[in-house]
Amino acid sequence: MAEAHQAVAFQFTITPEGIDLQLSYQALNQIYLSGVRSWKKRVSRIRNRVIKGVFPASPSSWLFVAIGILATMYMQSDPSMGLIAKIQQHLPLRYKHTGTFDMANTEVILSLVFSTLLWLSLILALRFCLKLLLSYHQWMFEQHGRISNTTKVWVTLVRLFSSRKPLLYSYQTSLPHLPVPPIKDTLSRYLESVRPLLTDPEFKRMTDLANHFESNLGNRLQRYLKLKALWATNYVSDWWEEYIYLRSRSPIMVNSNYYGMDFLYVTPTPVQAARAGNTITALLLYRRKVNREELKPVRRHTLLQSTVIPLCAAQCERMFNTTRTPGTETDVLQHWQDSEFVAVYHKGRFFRLWVYRAGRLLSPRELEYQIQRILDDTSPPLPGEERLGALTAGDRIPWAQMRKQYFSSGVNRRSLDAIERAAFFITLDDEEQGMRGDDPAGNLDRYAKSLLHGKCYDRWFDKSFSIVIYKNGKSGLNAEHSWADAPTVAHLWEYTLATDAFHLGYTEDGHCKGEVDRSLPHPQRLVWDIPSEVCTSLAVAQALADDVDCHVFPFREFGKGRIKKCRISPDAFIQISLQLAYYRDRGGFCLTYEASMTRLFREGRTETVRSCSNQSCAFIKALETGEGEEQCRRLFRVASEKHQNLYRMAMTGAGIDRHLFCLYVVSKYLGVESPFLKEVLSEPWRLSTSQTPVQQMELFDLKNNPDYISLGGGFGPVADDGYGVSYIIVGEDMINFHVSSKHSCSETVNKAFVAEIQQRYLSDIIIYKVEKEKVI
Repeated sequence: MAEAHQAVAFQFTITPEGIDLQLSYQALNQIYLSGVRSWKKRVSRIRNRVIKGVFPASPSSWLFVAIGILATMYMQSDPSMGLIAKIQQHLPLRYKHTGTFDMANTEVILSLVFSTLLWLSLILALRFCLKLLLSYHQWMFEQHGRISNTTKVWVTLVRLFSSRKPLLYSYQTSLPHLPVPPIKDTLSRYLESVRPLLTDPEFKRMTDLANHFESNLGNRLQRYLKLKALWATNYVSDWWEEYIYLRSRSPIMVNSNYYGMDFLYVTPTPVQAARAGNTITALLLYRRKVNREELKPVRRHTLLQSTVIPLCAAQCERMFNTTRTPGTETDVLQHWQDSEFVAVYHKGRFFRLWVYRAGRLLSPRELEYQIQRILDDTSPPLPGEERLGALTAGDRIPWAQMRKQYFSSGVNRRSLDAIERAAFFITLDDEEQGMRGDDPAGNLDRYAKSLLHGKCYDRWFDKSFSIVIYKNGKSGLNAEHSWADAPTVAHLWEYTLATDAFHLGYTEDGHCKGEVDRSLPHPQRLVWDIPSEVCTSLAVAQALADDVDCHVFPFREFGKGRIKKCRISPDAFIQISLQLAYYRDRGGFCLTYEASMTRLFREGRTETVRSCSNQSCAFIKALETGEGEEQCRRLFRVASEKHQNLYRMAMTGAGIDRHLFCLYVVSKYLGVESPFLKEVLSEPWRLSTSQTPVQQMELFDLKNNPDYISLGGGFGPVADDGYGVSYIIVGEDMINFHVSSKHSCSETVNKAFVAEIQQRYLSDIIIYKVEKEKVI
């Protein structure tokens, strides 16, 4: 095989005349260039460690401090106030031969030592001040035009400390730690959140349980939690990752993994191999930016748009070269520092595709050439190979057992390593997807289901993310959830789509640009020795996939532009609207989950916004009972302001659910039972919602390219008798919705729920807020 020959740097044979040594200079040259690339990356990492280690100062600032100290000492002044003399006592300076330094050299060395210590002290002081500034969150609760003097001073100081261009992880050590809320406040907010869902006797019972918990076990658990908060970087994140994700033994397909879609109206090229070539290139360019920390830290705008607050970037660390490996009790996230290949699946066969050659990233055209070789390969799958991916789609314990029994050594171990150590996973799907044909709405639904679970065996659900390239050039991704949350993956996908369409581009006939080195070795076919009983997970996965009902629809009647004219938050507007749709669909209210990020804090993940509030329920009841317009307008404004306040509290560490979750984990460690916590954590989220944020609008020129609109992404229903709703606010005039439920529940009918969203409730609310495009 060509690739086997290229891999050998030298060969030797034993002859009667001695050893005949034959060197392959081409292979040696590739080894040399690959080594150069590796050392460049090491040097870059060291440089970045130094730069972010002294942030918010710069490495060159040491020179200014040293020159200043030397200048003052030259003027016969002691800027150290006696500290230099004390340093000299503990730092004896001697020549090897003469035994002493001359006075001038001694003063210079002591001055440099003092300058370095002073410089480091100033850096720590600056970092402490920046941490205090980033701990101030009152700005989130203020309104436009009513900014306090304290916030104005804070804005000025934040601008001063953020003047330098930061690296991706520069702010990490300056971000505050997530605070532990007072237990009394959490319980009070919890009782307020469930009041509209309970009858008077039920609410009294829950109040008694909460009071008993607070006065007895609660304070004890709280002390342990505060101790953890003092010791750990984030008192929630490690337990959240382990107990919510990694210890779950049910399938991660549908239940945990989520998907992201391609452009709605545009497919940049119909050539499958070309789309794959550009997509792989864009993803690897993003990885390069992450590795070099050239990616700008994600930051949130304040009320004064010129001032931005950094968000935690820790989730970017495990974006590539990462796999979730199964265990009998808990899974493990494995991350490798680097990977020079990707894993590819096509028609039941697995391939390893090297994306670097001699330390050089292959061009998009070369990657297209390699992908086309895979597409043209007509070899059949090995026994058991075609449906091997079903192991990652089924229950975790059977997968862990199979992995230990059949994949711990030999060719199976080597082939599995090639998949798990790959930068990411790619499926070259033999279907066509997208909004097309005579049934565009139905095709969008099938597109969503395909990305969510596919055939249950043609994705590798354990990889941090898997890219799907369809036969007609459409693309999408499926992401594993434990290592990061959706906004991190959405940021990656935005960059990928924009780079693919606007920067890399295609030729007139739809192929990638650039030249091809046709001496490239063929992609390496992975070899397996798999018994037939390995694929027993497919039945479980197939039953789960068949039960999921997905519906995707773009809402075009209006968007955030019209909503903002009412001076209403678009997110609050949509959340209240979804509750109204649920009320009309099911005849009542339910516990509603909206995901909010806590990345204002170091290693922050998410918090729950319990968006079904007393205020939103009061508005919906007034609307449904035919109250007057003025009354409905007033109640709607109160409800939207309440929702905004709940969202801000969740973002600033004053949420409810993560605190209660951690108290429950502590109780389990202590071996004590709490009826209150047990009941709280078993409550079903029948309406689970999430907004996909648009974070890099500068990458998309929607004025000149209005068709390049993202569809966003979605996820499966959290409760068997509930709905999963994801939405993305695109531009000023469109909101894209993704709704999921289960066929097995007769009470959740996607079409009926979606009909409420599309036809009735948004229009009902907007009538009360806008009249002839003017604010009422």
